[in-house]
Amino acid sequence: YLTRRLDENTSPENFLRALFTLRPGSEEWIDQGDRFEAAMAAKDSVSTASRRTQNRTRPSTVGNLASFENSADTDWTQQVNRAWIGHELLTWMPQPFPRIETVAEIDDVVAAAMHAARQWATTTYADRRRLLADIADEMERARGTTLALMAHTSCKTIQEGDPEVSEAIDFARYYGWCTNAIEARTAHRREFRPFGVVVVAAPWNFPYAIPAGGVLAALAAGNAVVLKPAPEVAAVGYELVTQLWRAGVPRELVQFVACPDNDVGRRLITHDDVDAVILTGALETAQLFRSWKPSIRIFGETSGKNALIITAAADEDLAIRDLVKSAFGHAGQKCSAASLAIVEASVYDDPTFQRRLTDAVLSVRVGVAAELPTMTGPLISAPSPKLLRALTTLDAGESWLVQPHCLDEASHLWSPGVRCGVGEGSWFHVTECFGPVLGLMRARDLDHAIEMQNAVPFGLTGGIHSLDDQEVMRWLESVEVGNAYVNRHITGAVVRRQPFGGWKQSSVGCGPKAGGPFYVEAFGIWTGGDDDEAEFQRVFDEYFALDHDPSGLACERNILRHRPLPGIGLYLAADADAELVKIAEMARRVAGVTPIDLASPATWSVRRVRVIGSLTDEELVECHALGVELDLVKPVADAMVELRRWVREQAISWTRHRHGRLLD
Repeated sequence: YLTRRLDENTSPENFLRALFTLRPGSEEWIDQGDRFEAAMAAKDSVSTASRRTQNRTRPSTVGNLASFENSADTDWTQQVNRAWIGHELLTWMPQPFPRIETVAEIDDVVAAAMHAARQWATTTYADRRRLLADIADEMERARGTTLALMAHTSCKTIQEGDPEVSEAIDFARYYGWCTNAIEARTAHRREFRPFGVVVVAAPWNFPYAIPAGGVLAALAAGNAVVLKPAPEVAAVGYELVTQLWRAGVPRELVQFVACPDNDVGRRLITHDDVDAVILTGALETAQLFRSWKPSIRIFGETSGKNALIITAAADEDLAIRDLVKSAFGHAGQKCSAASLAIVEASVYDDPTFQRRLTDAVLSVRVGVAAELPTMTGPLISAPSPKLLRALTTLDAGESWLVQPHCLDEASHLWSPGVRCGVGEGSWFHVTECFGPVLGLMRARDLDHAIEMQNAVPFGLTGGIHSLDDQEVMRWLESVEVGNAYVNRHITGAVVRRQPFGGWKQSSVGCGPKAGGPFYVEAFGIWTGGDDDEAEFQRVFDEYFALDHDPSGLACERNILRHRPLPGIGLYLAADADAELVKIAEMARRVAGVTPIDLASPATWSVRRVRVIGSLTDEELVECHALGVELDLVKPVADAMVELRRWVREQAISWTRHRHGRLLD
């Protein structure tokens, strides 16, 4: 508040700035006189109406297809919107959805999808954009129904569910907009061919937005899609598919499959006519899919063990607010949630900091998701063994700053907990627990904090709270996460602003970030192109070596940048095509990647191997067992396409205001 007042009172437009030097007849005197007279003349015509006019009973439509703008979340300051959601919650009724119980039914679904895919692949990009815009409009019209459904069936509070619906709408509009770039490239002797049939194996924690993102990206690329939602939230998946059908999507083009996770589900994932699988879930699930079918083409966003660093240069009030939001939103059931707070020693040791954090955690209202005052809702099920240990059992050197408590007989409702004294390399330091429990770690300094943050096997999200820009820059050069957040919470990635996807074991399949500029292209195959090394170098220097902020917000930097992979090998199979090898070698040189001797596995620092040619299932199994990601995409002489295989994306979101006062 003081910052805002000082900023206003010392600005050139404010009379207080001139008050002590004001002299009659001076330039400042005349300027202030003009301002006063203009204000007096306008006093009877100044509108007192609120500029907040959002009304959810009158949904907006997309309108312009030539550009992209993010959908607005609901403005809950408006009484009409509060009444609207109250009515939706009160009048919600469960709806039945179909189930599939046999392998034969799965075969019928895939056969129908194959037929639909062949027809859909022949449509124009303009037709796809129009259909995706219609889908976005239908999603907006159904926002209230979707929110009520998620609150009643999926443990999603209204505050958590509303941004999820906005994200799904953004996916529809953004992925439609991304097809413009694909269409433009096909006009230059390039060809883009969709895979065919894509299965979306969706999670329960984001039952609407994440499946929508996978379905809509595959659809925009020209594929047919089969959505298999998590069993716990199948009703939400069916509502999503129903909305797509109402918007005009043919029923065979996007199909809904609710089936048990037995041989029936396995048949869908491993079907010979399924060309790709989009998975959001645990790393163990991705490994299971690969054990079923080593040659599976999988795009996986997997686990996370995410930390928020708080240095002595942080605004502690804001850091505590963002930490609590990051740790306990949706009861910590987000792959991006803050599971650790790594706090610099002088702050960690301050009893005032710990007392304020305790107060903030105890102020979180826990309750039923469908009740509007609830801040943290229930768990989707009783705690897993890992989560139960995190909620009930301390390890050596640990203590409870805030002890969690079970609040219901079903063991679904838990108050948030905070563990102090979590040690380096301890069980809680490196284990994903997926629930409302936070661990505090003590760091000697920033370098020590970064070391502990990077020590986990995952690299999904991470954050820092510091008002020292030098500290922030040092952190950004060292942190090993796909999504990096500065002076804000570390959850809630927004389409295009913060494309989402991790590093290390948080990503499977060598795919690009969801909600980013290249995600749609991941679901097809590029051929053609005749770029030489000079063109590769130009594209690298003018695109991949630069930071990009397409959103251009004044209050926040949202940067997409490309970082070198820590180790990437090039493997030439027996049937490797010599021309493809030349393209890959050219891209490796331009990207500055040091070649790795794959003949000496003991010396590997490699996490990815670019394979030219084909591998047997036995060879695939051996590589998967080593934890090595295999990039099997054929090289193409198109710099924008090929160079992406040699770098990894990182999204940075950096708050650039202090209490509303812009810093840039």
